[in-house]
Amino acid sequence: MNDIDAWVWWLVGAAALGIPLVVTAMPEFGMLAVGAVAAAVFAGLGFGAVAQVLTFVVVSVALIAVVRPIAVRHSRQRPQLATGVDALKGKQAVVLERVDGSGGRIKLAGEVWSARSLDTERAYEVGQEVDVVEIEGATAIVI
Repeated sequence: MNDIDAWVWWLVGAAALGIPLVVTAMPEFGMLAVGAVAAAVFAGLGFGAVAQVLTFVVVSVALIAVVRPIAVRHSRQRPQLATGVDALKGKQAVVLERVDGSGGRIKLAGEVWSARSLDTERAYEVGQEVDVVEIEGATAIVI
């Protein structure tokens, strides 16, 4: 196998590693594919088989050791921007109909919501401002 064939084989290997990356969504296959591309560059530059394999191993292991922990940590973080009902938690609302432990109505983010008091003993009268602490279905829980 001459040098030209070697870089082609490394690129074929990189493409072959890309298939399970797409099918399984395991990023490690992508990191191995990048290692194969790096080895193809070394092969194209005329380096021998030992240097090519070492390049593949070093680049692949470095990517897995450095990038994978960052990706795992990032995937476990909650999104910075709250959306949907999560964005309504902590907002203030105005009582439209008396709110107590059994129900009532509030105006929240420009919309009318059913609401109930978190403290079943507490009631809020029309015009009072309340804070939304939770959303359960279509009902805002307020204090």
